Amino acid sequence: MTRYQIGELARMTGLTVKTIRFYSDSGLIPPTDRTAGGYRTYDAEAVARLKLVRTLRDLGVDLPTAGRVLAKEVSVTDVARAHADAIDAQMRTLRLRRAVLRAVAKGGEMELMNELARMSDEERQRILDDFFEDVFGPYELDPQFEQHMRSVRIELPDDPSPEQLEAWVELAKLVQDPDFRASIKRMSRQHEQYRRDNVNMTPPSGGNQMETFTYSIDQARQAIEAGIAPDSAEAAEVVARVNAKWAEALDVPNDETVVRRLREFADFADPRAERYWVLIGRVNGWPAMPDNTREREWLRAAGVPLG
Repeated sequence: MTRYQIGELARMTGLTVKTIRFYSDSGLIPPTDRTAGGYRTYDAEAVARLKLVRTLRDLGVDLPTAGRVLAKEVSVTDVARAHADAIDAQMRTLRLRRAVLRAVAKGGEMELMNELARMSDEERQRILDDFFEDVFGPYELDPQFEQHMRSVRIELPDDPSPEQLEAWVELAKLVQDPDFRASIKRMSRQHEQYRRDNVNMTPPSGGNQMETFTYSIDQARQAIEAGIAPDSAEAAEVVARVNAKWAEALDVPNDETVVRRLREFADFADPRAERYWVLIGRVNGWPAMPDNTREREWLRAAGVPLG
């Protein structure tokens, strides 16, 4: 039967003589025999055991666990599964660290981003649940509407992009903002009152009205790109054009009447509510949603209630 000395094992396995001697001294790879001169020799089974230990060590398995595998106290399958799970957890941590660092490099708040990124899915969802309980809880809303709002889940992936992480941080800050919560509470309170009064709460959504909304957004975008301030004379001209378009779409006089009609929906048109859905979509990796937050804020500042 063929016997190998430590030097030969080193050439066969790529391990150093010192490492093999350590494994041998520790009992992991005991010598099969010794030469007349007292040199240790190893058989083919010892070579196989040594290669297994080398592979386990390459994969990050500690020596005590490798010894248990060799002693058949635990299977390679069980060890592989446990270490794969551990590596998955480590990789998730590293990916989150990378996303946090990249987001911070773009100007994000390091401590806040790190804290929010390390949350579990349940902890992230708890932030939203607390928000809904605060802004919906005291009011009797349409059950289908409330169920839909509460059913949306936060699903930040294990490998988030910096943009997803930034969106989650912004979303978490938004739903904890007292002013935003107060705005949504006003919507909820008015929603409840409209239900009691059997008022049609459907916002303008017909063909002409959607075209008018798009026109309004386009007008605001052009004004922003042109550097027109919402409190300027040029902005007043934009508002006049937008109001005239709405008067035509709603079939009402182009005077205080159209402003009053638009104001009826104003409390349901906080631009931050639209931003909420944009951020949810970005965090969850949904197809890109239109983000008209900037344009709607400009319109409201310029005096169009339905901005």
